Amino acid sequence: MKIFFTNETKKLDRFTIENEPISSIDLMERAASAVTFEIISRWKRNTPIVVFAGPGNNGGDALAVSRMLIEEGYTLNIFLFNPLQKLSQDCLKNRDRLQATDGVRFIKSIKNTNYQTNTNYNLSQNCSVFTEVVSEFIPPILTKGVLVIDGLFGSGLNKPLSGGFGSVVQYINSSDATVVSIDLPSGLFGEDNSENIPRNIIQADLTITFQYPKLAFMFAENEQFIGEWEIADIGIHPDAIEQTETKYYYIEPEEAARMVMKRSRFVSKHNVGHALLIAGSKGMMGAAVLAARATLHTGAGLVSVHSAACGETILQTAVPEALFIADNQDSYIAEIPLTRSYSAIAVGPGLGRHVETARAFYRLLEQVKRPLVLDADALNLLNGHNELLEKLPKNSILTPHHLEFDRLFGKNDTSYERLSKAKEMATRYHIIIVLKGANTAIITPKGDVLFNSSGNPGMATAGSGDTLTGIITGLLAQGYHPIPAAILGVFLHGQAGDIAAEKYSQEYIIAEDIISQIGEAYKKLNSYRD
Repeated sequence: MKIFFTNETKKLDRFTIENEPISSIDLMERAASAVTFEIISRWKRNTPIVVFAGPGNNGGDALAVSRMLIEEGYTLNIFLFNPLQKLSQDCLKNRDRLQATDGVRFIKSIKNTNYQTNTNYNLSQNCSVFTEVVSEFIPPILTKGVLVIDGLFGSGLNKPLSGGFGSVVQYINSSDATVVSIDLPSGLFGEDNSENIPRNIIQADLTITFQYPKLAFMFAENEQFIGEWEIADIGIHPDAIEQTETKYYYIEPEEAARMVMKRSRFVSKHNVGHALLIAGSKGMMGAAVLAARATLHTGAGLVSVHSAACGETILQTAVPEALFIADNQDSYIAEIPLTRSYSAIAVGPGLGRHVETARAFYRLLEQVKRPLVLDADALNLLNGHNELLEKLPKNSILTPHHLEFDRLFGKNDTSYERLSKAKEMATRYHIIIVLKGANTAIITPKGDVLFNSSGNPGMATAGSGDTLTGIITGLLAQGYHPIPAAILGVFLHGQAGDIAAEKYSQEYIIAEDIISQIGEAYKKLNSYRD
């Protein structure tokens, strides 16, 4: 699924309007219908609802949703903010339609009028109240149990909210009401929010976004504003989506499933690759065990583990299917002789940072021409040695979490800044960066960014990264190109984690549980192709 910058939204809408064809007001009606369906599927008809609508098209969406909810039997208290007395064309049409709806009492709130809003009117009377706020706003009472629908501002916003609108946002955020935002939480920019004012951004519990997720949804610091999010398909013309270029994607199960290669009936273990894991040291052999198990369970035919000699009994007991290559040092790795040709090599899990380990790793980089998978201490050993990044084989896969990334490439203040840096580094060094997180981002050498849709918070557990390294390495060993190996590996890892969490709970699962569900994750993916 493509992710577009919010400045592309109007172009996509315009293409749909011209080529479906459909009028802009009918497209808005379709969007409002999708939002309404989501609301009525979650909240009962006796739920007290307060709607805040702005003067633009996001406000028009909110007014259309209000009308549809009233027609479904809900009673609402609706506020349309029109301080400049200038509404967008479709917002104006929806204001008139709502005004004409049965069971709606319309009031124009202007300073010095005698009217005082009865804030609980919708709770006691079988009538919805629709107030157009021009200059006088008497805030409604927002308590726990009230549902707020936020339609103040959507994807067209290009500067932080301030003044009266900022105050309205702060008032909503200070309440105990449940908040649903239409398309985007009001005040949030769709991409970079480094120059935004956090206190003037709606803190939604649910965001119902149109057609595709927004880039801002992928960043941890925005979770407090977005809450849960759902995509509402509003029927944007498929040609508009196909013809509009983007560098950002959201990988869904169907897309991951198409990457899975089918095995020949006559395949042998030698046909599906021999992976080498350079991992483990005294006290950290568990990382090597997890990576080896994951590599094997992902489908590699053979797995060799080069590790400190002290790990031989541990490895051959825990993973009898793996071959063990003992280093000449007992507690750490001091040399990495490549005695045969491997179809995939991974370095890092439990490796340690001994000076002799570092030297052996640097010598390895001089020898290897095949793409590597680098994780954990392999990344830390690169820190401060940018000249070594130049020596990485093209399409090597680096799998840092945000702290490892910042140590390697420099500190970043926001996720957006970090992602921009990752794009720059992936392009400069012709590498693939797997930036691990809630929506792990796979950044390609061409600067494309693919966000993962699988996974859950329970996967934030020791050894989860070692497991991911093993999965990606197992795919590389089988002959997958590095880019699909990274994308599919991340998705499989997350899918296995989701299955484990469903079976045991997020709190319970550990890395071993993720590995145990790789087979179920494959089966689930294959079901999308049947």
